[in-house]
Amino acid sequence: MSDSPFTIASFIRAESESEGAPRFVRRFRVPGDRGALTSATLVLTAEGIVEPALDGRVVTPEVLIPGWTSYEWRLRVVTIDLRDRLREGAEHEISLLVGNGWFRGRLGWMGARAVYGSRRRVLAEVRLTFADGSSEVIGTDDSWRVTESAVQADDLYDGEVIDARHRPSPAMPVIVEAPEPSRLVVTTTPPIVRHEAVPPVRSWRDPDGAWLFDLGQNLVGWLRLRVRGPEGHRLTVQHAEVLIDGALAREPLRSARAEDVFILSGGDDEFEPTLTFHGFRFARITGWDEVEGAVEAVVVGSALPRIGTFACSHPTLTRFHENVVWSLRGNTVGLPTDCPQRDERLGWTGDIAVFAPSACYLFDMGGFLRAWLADLRAEQAAAGGRVPYVVPDPLKGWAVREGESPESTAIWSDAAVWVPWALWEAGGDLEVLQESYGSMCAHLDHVLARLSDRGVWEGDFQFGDWLDPTAPPDDPTAAIADPGVIATAALHRSLVLTAAAADALGRHADAQHWRSTADRVREAFAAAYVRSDGTIHSDAPAVYALAIVSGIVKGAGEAAAGARLVALVRAAGHRIIAGFAGAPYLCEALTRVGAVDDAYALLLNTAEPSWLAPVQRGATTVWERWDSLRADGSLNPGEMTSFNHYALGAVVDWIHRTLLGIAPGSPGYARVRLDPRPSAALAWAQGGLQTPHGWVALRWDRLDDGPEPAYRVRYCAPAEVELELGDVARVRGERLSEQDMRDLLSAHDQTATLSPEVPTAGRGA
Repeated sequence: MSDSPFTIASFIRAESESEGAPRFVRRFRVPGDRGALTSATLVLTAEGIVEPALDGRVVTPEVLIPGWTSYEWRLRVVTIDLRDRLREGAEHEISLLVGNGWFRGRLGWMGARAVYGSRRRVLAEVRLTFADGSSEVIGTDDSWRVTESAVQADDLYDGEVIDARHRPSPAMPVIVEAPEPSRLVVTTTPPIVRHEAVPPVRSWRDPDGAWLFDLGQNLVGWLRLRVRGPEGHRLTVQHAEVLIDGALAREPLRSARAEDVFILSGGDDEFEPTLTFHGFRFARITGWDEVEGAVEAVVVGSALPRIGTFACSHPTLTRFHENVVWSLRGNTVGLPTDCPQRDERLGWTGDIAVFAPSACYLFDMGGFLRAWLADLRAEQAAAGGRVPYVVPDPLKGWAVREGESPESTAIWSDAAVWVPWALWEAGGDLEVLQESYGSMCAHLDHVLARLSDRGVWEGDFQFGDWLDPTAPPDDPTAAIADPGVIATAALHRSLVLTAAAADALGRHADAQHWRSTADRVREAFAAAYVRSDGTIHSDAPAVYALAIVSGIVKGAGEAAAGARLVALVRAAGHRIIAGFAGAPYLCEALTRVGAVDDAYALLLNTAEPSWLAPVQRGATTVWERWDSLRADGSLNPGEMTSFNHYALGAVVDWIHRTLLGIAPGSPGYARVRLDPRPSAALAWAQGGLQTPHGWVALRWDRLDDGPEPAYRVRYCAPAEVELELGDVARVRGERLSEQDMRDLLSAHDQTATLSPEVPTAGRGA
């Protein structure tokens, strides 16, 4: 076991599985004759999710340990410091509460359960070292015992049942099983933690006498209740993101029950369902009249340091940006997910493929996404080079049972290239490219082998411009943009980025190969899809945006595509006629062809479909559909109607780089490009970013309202980085010290200027 993070421990499990969560326990004594205890650590992992405690008290702020990885190949190992909790010469009890989690609970919308295994197992060691140089290890083995816990049932989708009347049950022997060292990995991925507590902004009775609580913010986590009431009394908590006609709208949860049940002890109880989590703004509690107590929401997610900020004079746009931040927070519970509330919560690759640049400005995503990319590489290798739709991939067994053979699909599978590139551009760490380069090449080789005789990517299933607002609610792939056009443009972008990655790694022959391949794909695209007048097959905004941003049209071709994109955007009244594939790139494409005013008109439009229409109707996160909640207050009838999806918020990358004007001039911001494109529609904009080389910040202000307004730009950047000044040089730029810049931004911080209104009955949230 020399390659294992553990020295003596084995997996232990209960002899038989029950619905409740087992608790594994072991008493031990810390020797008092070896001098001072110099270090004490708990090293553990689990097939399931584990909550460790010492002498009845939880020992770490981390929750949902060890998170979700591709369990077939990677099981995360966690280390916790116990030094301040142990005393020399004292007896202690270590206990490990193990829930179903992702390993044994429900996963996906197809009703699968126990995808990875039918039994919960835990592996742990307490390691002690002393001043005299000696050490001692207490590992999981046959000396441990297992008991029932107060948790009668737990599931990530369905919720948790906790009976506070529970008394310790008889301790039973455990089953010991050898670990597989190759699966055990010590990773740097940030832990999942409690971030903050949010009190309700309003509470009231519904017509059935239950109490409704509005947290004022769509968030991810659970309710914490501190209550006193009759012994055996049940409190049932249901969750939802919106209200319809004054009631919880639970249809978007699909089969997820999202319900916690707490059974009172008769004394003072505190309930916190830490073996589940929910996405919600509203909670309904039945039985609340019979108790005294308090309610608050606990926000849960990966511990990602916030590094980037933005605010502007337009309160709705500022609130939209905050909605994007909240959606990212809610969809980074261990891995990048699509949504946090319904019977899905999967690591869809397409969402993070388009959103990664935005995420890397807002938060330090390095350890988080690098760990996820390790899972992607493991899944990809097992699939023969194909990048799955979701990572980790619990769908593969379902696909086999259904007789399906999934194939690579554009943008989703392109995550193998686009995500490591976004990390490289933001952080400048060459190891990111070194780790993923083989995966990038394997993805390209796999897709290139599937091109049609015309040399374009057609014939395979494609998500295409997913959730184009013109598509019917029950068929989100029925976009106006041709899926082959979308796929081939996305492939070209991956070829160009992989060539650049090869150059960065010194693989210049590879770089030339990928550039030559990109040239051939570009020529095939022109022959297959570009008409003599420069229009592109299917003539949709998404195909022009992706064609321009991917570089698959150049010169006169780009000019023609740009002119047509501008015409289509204007004809639509600057409403968004694009979905997941096209919407993230509309403003960038318009900017590249000189139509910045149209980009602003698109961004600031409040008519549906648009980025700001949901904000005006009380949204506090980004919706999955442009009209997840319709103007008449009804739900979109489509099967997928989440109110917390970050994909359509990917436009904030353009906000950061262009509206604000901060972008990397070279990977890791060793060179910083400051190039704001102010708009007369805004009076000011400001933001700052903690780069690997130091803090960079910028604020611009409109000085007058003439036909050509003048602007003042103030900025700061570390002295050792090279600045590329774009419009700053033309609009009265002024460099300030870091402290002066921080004072300036702090004085005008308006990130919370727009408070979400409590929705009225019949209008939803």
